[in-house]
Amino acid sequence: MKLNYKRTFLVGLAFFSICAFWQMYDGIIPLILRDTYQLDNAKRGIVMGIDNMLALFLLPLFGTLSDKKGRRMPFIVIGTALAAALTMLLAFIIKRYDPAAPTASLIVFFITLMALLISMGLYRSPAVALMADVTPKPLRSQGNAVINLMGAFGGLYTLVMIKLLAKADSEGHYDYTLLFLSVIGLMIAAVTVLMLTIRERKLVEEMKAINYGVSEDEDQGKTETVNGHEKLPRPVFKSLLLILTTIGLWFLGYNAVTTFFTSYATATWKGGLSHASTCLMVATVAAVASYIPIGFISAKIGRKNMIRIGLITAAAGFAVATFCAHEFSFYLYIVFAVVGFAQAAVTVNTFPMVWEISRTGNVGKYTGFYYTVSMTAQTVTPFFVGIFLDKLGNDALFPYGFVFVLLALVPISLAKHGDNKPEVLKNKLEAFDVDD
Repeated sequence: MKLNYKRTFLVGLAFFSICAFWQMYDGIIPLILRDTYQLDNAKRGIVMGIDNMLALFLLPLFGTLSDKKGRRMPFIVIGTALAAALTMLLAFIIKRYDPAAPTASLIVFFITLMALLISMGLYRSPAVALMADVTPKPLRSQGNAVINLMGAFGGLYTLVMIKLLAKADSEGHYDYTLLFLSVIGLMIAAVTVLMLTIRERKLVEEMKAINYGVSEDEDQGKTETVNGHEKLPRPVFKSLLLILTTIGLWFLGYNAVTTFFTSYATATWKGGLSHASTCLMVATVAAVASYIPIGFISAKIGRKNMIRIGLITAAAGFAVATFCAHEFSFYLYIVFAVVGFAQAAVTVNTFPMVWEISRTGNVGKYTGFYYTVSMTAQTVTPFFVGIFLDKLGNDALFPYGFVFVLLALVPISLAKHGDNKPEVLKNKLEAFDVDD
């Protein structure tokens, strides 16, 4: 059994476009809220948590709806079209900000932002579940590595565009219109290629035949029937809860740093936005370089061990940054390269551990479980870290991330299920098969 890399890369175009958008959102919207709408850290934290609060409901809902419909592509296409239109409307509203009527301007901005976030929430779960739909269960760590690689390329594209297109005028004001346009163009192009090259119905039927040949109830039994409904056995359910707890703690720490890093850098360093985007670019490049190797390493040492390595590495990176990030230095590139590797190690393996417990036909539901927990963490952490920064100063950012990432080691170490190792290929070159 070998992964079809060509197909997986094409399926990953949806996640590629999503990550390009969120890199722009997380990097630029906090600056707009601060510089244009004059919101403090705590209020910015509340606004930056709204997308995650909406996702709590939208991602499980649309993941389950796409399960019931049996199609992911309509959600992806419609969501992308709406997001592109609303992003351009948002850029127009920001450019037309009226300082004489700040409250009215903020309300219009906020309503448009809410509509944009709903449109993005419409298709994230279906986009990610599509990869699992067309990938055999034993190969989903490698498949997840590929789509995360694609996501990293999307984020890298946006970071490059930020450096090229986000320029301040003589008064220090930024115009982000060209940046927004560049990201919208990428999103539309990526999803168009996906729509033209992937035949979803045909591939899903082929994969059902393959996955029915793999025992759905291996690993001491994945499900049991109670009153006509499937129910996870208690030990498996406990493992699911532990895996989800790890995911939540990881995002409490990691997302706090990524959300507020541009604000931290621009408040602490001279030329902060440029340095911040470069640091994030280094982290993204490190993740890009790590995704495929981590997929292979995880096949040898197990998903759980790879996650633990990632968590320890991220904690070490945040600990070093606590003492070294008071002013910009070259050493921060090394720190962010380490964090990029850690992010890849955790992300590549947590999703497949959740999917491993799922069954054919409910991948969207379990994708929703993952996003419910991750988005809950991402909803609350900007608010809490905003309070910490307002009360303790910007230097509290990295210690906050360190504590939660370190705590995530405990539940993943206790989980007993979801760590099925993919088939080890006799020749790794076989994994690069591109036949249809």
